[in-house]
Amino acid sequence: MPSMHLSQLRRWFLQSPPVDWAILNLRDLLIGALRQGPIPQHVAFVMDGNRRFARTHGIETVEGHNLGFEALARVLEVCYKSGVKVVTVYAFSIENFKRSKYEVDALMEMAKVKLSQLAQHGDLLDRYGASVRVLGQRELLKPDVIDAMDRAVGMTEHNKQAILNVCFPYTSHDEITTAIRDTVVDYSKPLPSQHRSFSESHITHTIRARHLSAATLKVRSHSPSSGATSDTEDSISSSTTLHPDSPPEDTILVEDDDMKIQDQNTYPDPETITAKTLNDHMFTANLPPLDLLIRTSGVERLSDFMLWQCHENTDIFFLKCLWPDFDLWTFLPVLVEWQWKRRKLEERQRGTQSEPEQGLKLKSG
Repeated sequence: MPSMHLSQLRRWFLQSPPVDWAILNLRDLLIGALRQGPIPQHVAFVMDGNRRFARTHGIETVEGHNLGFEALARVLEVCYKSGVKVVTVYAFSIENFKRSKYEVDALMEMAKVKLSQLAQHGDLLDRYGASVRVLGQRELLKPDVIDAMDRAVGMTEHNKQAILNVCFPYTSHDEITTAIRDTVVDYSKPLPSQHRSFSESHITHTIRARHLSAATLKVRSHSPSSGATSDTEDSISSSTTLHPDSPPEDTILVEDDDMKIQDQNTYPDPETITAKTLNDHMFTANLPPLDLLIRTSGVERLSDFMLWQCHENTDIFFLKCLWPDFDLWTFLPVLVEWQWKRRKLEERQRGTQSEPEQGLKLKSG
């Protein structure tokens, strides 16, 4: 309990007008300095530690989640102001449905309220031109929660400068499974017909039809008697009368063969499936690669979050602070270290590219 009083006293002191003005100016100065270097384009957060914060400070679990949302608002402002284009937050895992009904219902109610607050016109997201996207299995949510999320998405869809991905409810295994299922569905659909008027079968059909027509004319001109000619003409006439549009019998066979060829469906080759194919079916398709992933509370695991999106150049930071305590002063050292690592990576990449050029110069010399 004393720690809670100290925390409230600290918050009161930091929110006093003179101190608040000084902190805001210092924050803007630091963010301006950060913008002089490389900035991660896609940052993800595992917002862990709300319940532990509540237990530590002797408050209700729901209040801990509320304070966690306030921390998210602070972090979003720092991210968007510094130039981050995409922020992805792990708001609710599918596994969290195993928690008590009281806590799950409270989280759902809070999600409805807080998303509406975030999306309100003229508030944080509108200020920085950020749109809300909800990633996950929405079928698991109640209709009123889905309606609230759809409203938040609709209220910010006109924003095109940045994105806030809210993973709710989500697990990476579910995302990968969904991507594979959608890929299988796409590759089970036949390719569109590509019949060409100058295809080989069409040319063969035309040549045979002309030969048959020429043979018919020869029969007419070299008939032994007029009676035979008359019989032939009557036969042709009656055939034409009965079936005026029907081609000769041989031609029909050719057409049947041609139609059989056309009716054979062609499917995409499964051998063409690559990592990019699956990436295009992920919830985060068409977004920048994940540059930075941060998890608070000291737990060093990903907990089924962004497993596919993490790649060889993704920097992962596990911080000991609890999520409600996460702010600029905790985030700043992480960004500075990320910039230092990124500069080192770019230097190595430039060195690797320059080595073959130096080798070519030596050979030519």
